[in-house]
Parts: sequence; C-alpha cells; structure tokens
Amino acid sequence: MNSVFINGEVVDRANAKIDIEDRGYQFGDGIYEVIRVYGGNTFTMKEHMVRLYQSAEKMKLEIPYPEEELTAHLLKLIDSNQVKDGIVYLQVTRGVSARQHHFPSGDVIGSVVAYTKDFPVPSQQMELGVTAKLLEDIRWLRCDIKSLNLLGNLLAKEEAASEGHFEAILHRGDTVTEGSSSNAFMVKDGVIYTHPATNLILNGITRRVIEGLCRENTISFQEEAFLVRELLEADEVFIASTTSEVMPVIKIDEQTIGDGKPGPVTKRLQALFSERKREQSPVK
Repeated sequence: MNSVFINGEVVDRANAKIDIEDRGYQFGDGIYEVIRVYGGNTFTMKEHMVRLYQSAEKMKLEIPYPEEELTAHLLKLIDSNQVKDGIVYLQVTRGVSARQHHFPSGDVIGSVVAYTKDFPVPSQQMELGVTAKLLEDIRWLRCDIKSLNLLGNLLAKEEAASEGHFEAILHRGDTVTEGSSSNAFMVKDGVIYTHPATNLILNGITRRVIEGLCRENTISFQEEAFLVRELLEADEVFIASTTSEVMPVIKIDEQTIGDGKPGPVTKRLQALFSERKREQSPVK
C-alpha cells in the first residue's frame, strides 16, 4: 500500500512531494473527504464527492477535475493499493502560489492529493460503547464546509483523549452541536434527535445514511437542537462518522447514559447500517 495520487498521477508514496507554498500547508486553504472502503468497494462514494464539490463552491475553490474523472482516479488508487477494509483520504487545496492572504490569480491550479489506509471497523467499541467529554464549541461559524481548518476540533479531541475518552461532544452555550469528529445523537422515548444541518455542524454522510435508515424503518428521527441537560438525561446517546459508523456513548463526563450499555435503538441502527453496507455495489 505505497501508492498515492498527487496532481493527476499515481506515484510511489516515497516520491510524493508538496510545495512549501501550497496554500493548504500555509493557510489551511483547502477541503477534504474521508471515504470508506468495505471489502474492496467504496461506500457512499457519490455522496462524499458531491459534498466535496459543494464545499469547494462555498469557499470559491476550483477543483481541477470533474467529479467523474476524480472518482475514477480514486478507484484506480484503491485498486493499486489493493484496499479491502480501509479509507481513502482526499484533499484539495487552492494550489501553490507566493504567500499572500487574498486568493491567487486564476491561472493557479488547485492541488489534489489522495492516499489509502487500512482501517478495520472498531467492532469492540461499537459493541461495548465508549465515553465522551463535554466541551464548549469554539470553532468558526462555517462548520458546514469540510475544510482543513480543524484546530478547534483538534483541541477538543486532544482534551477528551488525554482523559481517556473516545470523543468530545461540543456545545455552543447550552445547545449541543456535534462531536469533534462526528455527529451527535440522543434518543429519548424512542425518538432520535440530532442538531439540524445548519452552518454550525457538518452534515455527515453517515448522518445522512442514518436518517435514511430511520425513514425506511419507521424509526422517529427529528432534526431538532437539544440542550446539554437533555443529552445527559437521554435514554441513549450515540455518535456517527465514516470511521466510527454508529458508535454508542455510554458515559459523558461523570454521567452514565441510560443503564450504561448500548441501547436498543442504537443497536438496531447498527444492524441496519451493517445490512446497508452489505447491499453496497462497486462504483463504476
């Protein structure tokens, strides 16, 4: 697994080079996606690619390949590295130019880099549940753009991890937004609640899959903001992301959630999500 995609070519990782004046390196002026691979097939590739181009449009960034061509490059990379269960990391920046805060001239071409990585499903944690820490959401106000500007996320994740937690669950004032690298959900009286898809959260692809599974299986799903107090009093809590799938949260700070075990709604969603993965077909 040594090949990477860089600006139109699949090359050996040892030969991959990025210019020090790339705007992603100097300003975080770029976007990214993480796409799951199960059994050699990509999962929700189309949805990830659509979101990539939407993020680009929101920040006036031109991706130098049409969606279909870039998708083909990623599939070639997966095949080259013989990925079975893992991820593809894809990053697009505004390109290389002399350092200046305003955007470079229109003749500067964006940089596109992708690599693959083995990433097994965290089955044990999904079965037993994980813990989380509540932290104030200090991030900027365009969390709907999947940009490289992740310092607020990183500081929260590090604080949670340093205390042995799997995730940080963020809140603005009393209102819960999302996790540092996931969307956050609570279950009360059989109803799933999650923050609406506004500029304050990233509309996760796994979040969208979960919403679709709920609609298809008559599970009540409400895009409705909820308070920290309500989160701590919930029957169940779970987080969701490309790498964590549907992850039960059994304790937040010192508060045990429910009976301290993954709840029935969460476990049903895990089963439905696993079934959806099995139904996937390769992107052509």
